[in-house]
Amino acid sequence: MADRGCPLEAAPLPAEVRESLAELELELSEGDITQKGYEKKRAKLLARYIPLIQGIDPSLQAENRIPGPSQTTAAAPKQQKSRPTTSRDERFRSDVHTEAVQAALAKYKERKMPMPSKRRSVLVHSSVETYTPPDTSSASEDEGSLRRPGRLTSTPLQSHSSVEPWLDRVIQGSSTSSSASSTSSHPGGRPTAAPSAAATPGAAAATALAGREAHTHIGVPVNSRVSSKIQQLLNTLKRPKRPPLKEFFVDDFEELLEVQQPDPNQPKPEGSETSVLRGEPLTAGVPRPPSLLATLQRWGTAQPKSPCLTALDTTGKATYTLTYGKLWSRSLKLAYTLLNKLTSKNEPLLKPGDRVALVFPNSDPVMFMVAFYGCLLAELVPVPIEVPLTRKDAGSQQVGFLLGSCGVSLALTTDACQKGLPKAQTGEVATFKGWPPLSWLVIDGKHLARPPKDWHPLTQDTRTGTAYIEYKTSKEGSTVGVTVSHASLLAQCRALTQACGYSEAETLTNVLDFKRDAGLWHGVLTSVMNRMHVVSIPYALMKANPLSWIQKVCFYKARAALVKSRDMHWSLLAQRGQRDVSLSSLRMLIVADGANPWSISSCDAFLNVFQSRGLRPEVICPCASSPEALTVAIRRPPDLGGPPPRKAVLSMNGLSYGVIRVDTEEKLSVLTVQDVGQVMPGANVCVVKLEGTPYLCKTDEVGEICVNSSATGTAYYGLLGITKNVFEAVPVTAGGAPVFDRPFTRTGLLGFIGPDNLVFIVGKLDGLMVTGVRRHNADDVVATALAVEPMKFVYRGR
Repeated sequence: MADRGCPLEAAPLPAEVRESLAELELELSEGDITQKGYEKKRAKLLARYIPLIQGIDPSLQAENRIPGPSQTTAAAPKQQKSRPTTSRDERFRSDVHTEAVQAALAKYKERKMPMPSKRRSVLVHSSVETYTPPDTSSASEDEGSLRRPGRLTSTPLQSHSSVEPWLDRVIQGSSTSSSASSTSSHPGGRPTAAPSAAATPGAAAATALAGREAHTHIGVPVNSRVSSKIQQLLNTLKRPKRPPLKEFFVDDFEELLEVQQPDPNQPKPEGSETSVLRGEPLTAGVPRPPSLLATLQRWGTAQPKSPCLTALDTTGKATYTLTYGKLWSRSLKLAYTLLNKLTSKNEPLLKPGDRVALVFPNSDPVMFMVAFYGCLLAELVPVPIEVPLTRKDAGSQQVGFLLGSCGVSLALTTDACQKGLPKAQTGEVATFKGWPPLSWLVIDGKHLARPPKDWHPLTQDTRTGTAYIEYKTSKEGSTVGVTVSHASLLAQCRALTQACGYSEAETLTNVLDFKRDAGLWHGVLTSVMNRMHVVSIPYALMKANPLSWIQKVCFYKARAALVKSRDMHWSLLAQRGQRDVSLSSLRMLIVADGANPWSISSCDAFLNVFQSRGLRPEVICPCASSPEALTVAIRRPPDLGGPPPRKAVLSMNGLSYGVIRVDTEEKLSVLTVQDVGQVMPGANVCVVKLEGTPYLCKTDEVGEICVNSSATGTAYYGLLGITKNVFEAVPVTAGGAPVFDRPFTRTGLLGFIGPDNLVFIVGKLDGLMVTGVRRHNADDVVATALAVEPMKFVYRGR
């Protein structure tokens, strides 16, 4: 071997050894083993064929050293039994070699190729399996003798580097072939040729180095020492940098992401700056008692048999009529019981100023009225709420949050209502989800104690502090409590009495919920101030007989009626065949939701049908209100000094930009709204911009209606932050000067002041939908549907 210039002939490796070497190479490339572990296992595999490898543990050499001639005499014949030493190995024939290579390639074509980061390892694996050690000698008979163990052990020991070249060529041969195909698609890449079988060890090493450089140049390192995931990350980082996020989306949606520039043709307000609109002053008139409770005491003692409230059942039959005498006596009993008969650990359960929940169904206005005035007489704060239906009702959870924030510990109800509430296993009323722990008191007559003759509540004093709390549900579903003071309550009753011209002993038909909003202000509070008779129509009766309220107006000769536009619409659907009704007794038909744009459709259609049955056009009186500002404006009949009603046909395009532009009804893109009358007596009203500082709007600009009056709410209970923003707004002029010396209350109503100082409402802040610089309102959707032809397309309950 020395004569041929080669220090050591490479021994032929069995197929299983070559396969193990390929697996080791794969594990190393994927980062499953370290470089040191790879070298250790590799040396262990080659130790049987290389007498000594530098850097290997002597113990491993001892274990894996191939036995000497004396130890392998018996084994040699067995190893060489099927391999003659005088003839060339059949595996090295060119035709056999080619067939093996083709079979291996076909095998790996059928296999599913892994991710790009594993391409090099798979090629190495396949190349080692199909590669044959180089033939470095001529076709002599010494070829076979070199592979005999005896000859191998007698060879002088060589270094590790002297036996590497052919194995490097195994690896590099497949790598460079892959590199050649990869670099062909890259302008800067140079394919590297595979070394020939007769190449010298030095040439093979140079070729291997060149192949490694080529692979490193294209981003796929040959001797990778990282896992596939890390390699994939590296390849990702080497890709062309993506454009910035903004540029990435601007490609197809540039008009959506770019800041929209104002349309030079969009309408802009051109009018002059508005000013504060002052309502008519509250007239002193006939001397009145100093408080609402003093008024109740007066009617309860002086006119005890006067009818106060009539309740109806679901068939329309009057079930009970509460007189002013009964209202006064029952309220006294309840007040005395609340203050003197309820104790906790020998201490009174309630003290003046505490909040008490009122839980009564919409079908029982009599007991609600007794409970409300009983709390006022006991100097407690009633908090009317809805009857909870289930223990986990989502709406009642928000009400429970309100009760908890108000510190409510007692709830008043009736025996019939309590029996219908969900019960716990103990038989008591269940604790509703989100509610604070409550004690329940049934206020039917047998549960109340008669007060001593010398016990008299304070009724003549003008009280300060909160009179009651009215709940409000926002569009997000949260519930807040609007506090109304005793002074505001009294001022509201006086303002409504003056605006509506109420007088003693008048009959009012009430279709609304008597626990809140206009149903409470007119049907429970203002009616008592004027000793009126209220006929309460339950909602269940309206669903069964939509004409019931008209029938009761005709039966009781009611002078006023309190309805919503939906009630008028339902009546139109059910009026056919009813020819014996007359509405000639009505002097005011108050439409509580007249601020909604769609109410005009119901009002016009109702007038067209019932004008022939005694209904006069000037009787229909829409009004606008909000939980924060209470009643904002109401239309007065001509006999009360009100101007004639007006309508406004407005361009929808102009309204979307907050600008008022009058249009014609012939067009489809218009919104027709009716006025809601004049501002309340004793009130000051202005219109401010929706966003930012509350600057006054121009005369042709839509803004939020703000009210300054002694008859508005005072705060959101327990919420100081939003209270200041809503109940303490300070409108300013364009120059920044305050327009008034007292703060205003935001109503949440969007509108403008029209001719004759009439208020027009075009939407609500809760229903506002902003798209770019344009504003739309959810109420417009309903108004558009009803404007088409409501009798054909809109049906009850849809």
